[in-house]
Amino acid sequence: MRANDVRLPKVTAAMNTRKLGNSDLTITPVGFGAWAAGGPWQFGWGEQSDYDSVAAIHRALELGINWIDTAAVYGLGHSEEVVARALREWAGKRPYVFTKCGMVWNEKGEVGYSLRAESIRRECEASLRRLSANVIDLYQIHWPADDRAETLEGWATMSELQKEGKVRWIGVCNFSVQELQKVKEIAPVTSLQPPYSVIRRDIEKDLLPFCERENIGAIVYSPMASGLLTGAMTRERVANLPADDWRRKNPEFQEPKFSKNLALVERLRALGARHGKSPGEVAIAWTLRNPAVTGAIVGARNAKQVDGIVGAAIFRLTPDEIKEIEASP
Repeated sequence: MRANDVRLPKVTAAMNTRKLGNSDLTITPVGFGAWAAGGPWQFGWGEQSDYDSVAAIHRALELGINWIDTAAVYGLGHSEEVVARALREWAGKRPYVFTKCGMVWNEKGEVGYSLRAESIRRECEASLRRLSANVIDLYQIHWPADDRAETLEGWATMSELQKEGKVRWIGVCNFSVQELQKVKEIAPVTSLQPPYSVIRRDIEKDLLPFCERENIGAIVYSPMASGLLTGAMTRERVANLPADDWRRKNPEFQEPKFSKNLALVERLRALGARHGKSPGEVAIAWTLRNPAVTGAIVGARNAKQVDGIVGAAIFRLTPDEIKEIEASP
């Protein structure tokens, strides 16, 4: 199956790539996020069609995106399986595939956390099998452990997997500067994956400058604040989110923050309209304006959604437009 029955936006030719940290990977400014492709689970986005997920991945690749970010825990393994299916049915150049470890589940589907060596090794083998891959391009620790010794054990295991050729490069997600400093004493850190958006800017103070100094690639997630900044999120839609959609519990989707966020979306919409861009594309471009950011992970649940976000990869905001976005309502 290929989603090629619609005229594609003219993005591919102008999409440059950026070197990811200390690796030999050069990635497009926007990557495809496969969280929603996992379907229903404890931290899922509700029901999701595998057909639509595959079509979305194909559209992203057709438009020039060259990396996919997923995790073993998304859908309790299902997202990785969907990514593998999409790539089996893809006739073009294989993209880089990034996945994560550290969040594990039992036979009841209950999610827990482990960075113990034997657990990470089991996860790596399972991910390789689900992805139908011989090697993982970027393997990432999903969250640090509460116990620093366990985090260091996990990172040492990641380094061993890299030396054994099971993974090409290793990175982390959701780590602090202090945690990065500790693990890099064991092995170099290729990348950090933190949350970053117009409404979540805390990493600008210390974390992004540290990554820039230490040559750690920053691939940010939730640049559209989990769909909140796409322009499609209305009060009615939020009220009707499925019961198993984790966003129902997110304070950003609740008052008093929700009204303020909707006002921000209207600023993004007005600015985007002047350039033929969607509010989501403006929100993504805002994250990419930061020189410390290598790429942004952008999720899409169908091919049409991909068409409305990929343009962010080549959209450049002026200094005045950045001020306009950041202005208080």
